[in-house]
Amino acid sequence: MSDIKVRLKKSKIGSNQKIRATLIGLGLTKTNKTVIRKDTPEIRGMLKKVEHLIEVEG
Repeated sequence: MSDIKVRLKKSKIGSNQKIRATLIGLGLTKTNKTVIRKDTPEIRGMLKKVEHLIEVEG
């Protein structure tokens, strides 16, 4: 499996509780923080839910 690099580019302030929980589940707790996750269908679904706040590389 390949890896996906994800960066939180916008603040979670003003987002609802489900979106905040999804960001915490991804490990994105602060703006401009970058994490590397495995490319699985579960992670892809989480990324789709918060796509307006993140930037995905690779």
